[in-house]
Amino acid sequence: MVPSLSSITSRLRFRQLTLLVALDEWGSLHRAADQLGMTQPGLSKALREIESTFGAELFQRSPQGVQANELGRCILRYARVIASDLGHLREEIDGVLRGSGGRVAVGTITGALHSVLIGALAQLRQTQPALSIEVREGISSELLSQLNEGRLDLAICRTTVSSQADQFDYEALEGEQVALAVGAQHALARAKRVNLAQLARCRWILYPGNMPLRTLVEREFREAGLALPPYPIETASSLATMLMLKQDPQLVAVMAEGTMAFCEEHGIAKRLPLAMRARHEGYGIVTRRGARLSPAAALLAQCLREAASASGDEAPLSP
Repeated sequence: MVPSLSSITSRLRFRQLTLLVALDEWGSLHRAADQLGMTQPGLSKALREIESTFGAELFQRSPQGVQANELGRCILRYARVIASDLGHLREEIDGVLRGSGGRVAVGTITGALHSVLIGALAQLRQTQPALSIEVREGISSELLSQLNEGRLDLAICRTTVSSQADQFDYEALEGEQVALAVGAQHALARAKRVNLAQLARCRWILYPGNMPLRTLVEREFREAGLALPPYPIETASSLATMLMLKQDPQLVAVMAEGTMAFCEEHGIAKRLPLAMRARHEGYGIVTRRGARLSPAAALLAQCLREAASASGDEAPLSP
């Protein structure tokens, strides 16, 4: 039987949410108890009280430790969101009392990091110099998970990679241009013209699995009637891609336009004179569905809109 809302609110305490998160992160009653400054019997009793509130077990016990079951994972997701919101509340209170400040945590895919986020953060710091900012870089699926858990206030990414896209609000920022890159010592680095058939004979660095930049390359080769180059090196790390291009003169990679510009500016890689015909999916500002942004996060979102608008004025999207 599902407990009533009044039953949950009257029995559940914030401290208990902290216990649940610690148990999930440490996977052991003993280690979680040490972390929280409790005895293991005391933590076991507290867990039973929490499970009594919800009328069901939340963790599976075994000699190896404890692991959240499906219901436990559901409750943990909200526990983290509540804990994050409380942390933000404290920082906002501190900012209000001091007349400035606050905190915002933002996640971004690499392409948006170069194209819009860096400029938006510079603008944000000018207006809010006392603001504490956390930046996390990752792939869209990772960022959506962190956003859902309350670890991020907003993310700059894509929601189409999620099977639960309806859990998020999405505001499009801009399309993402892409480029083909090789190291400075690659045989094609100074070529005036390049075609895909030539590149099919090269070794490639590709994004893993069903990531948008991977499917873009696959679609490009398929539409050209060519097989995808075999034995690629798979990584979602822009840093790893840059280092490998600089080190290995045989490699080709596809990268976001902002990353390509950075590589050219610092002599890390060369742009190939070949445009990708297939359109690449854009990205946008993503927040939890119906979540109210803190003043700091709302200000960052506005800075992102302005940075995207300025970026769009400077360079039109690839056809």
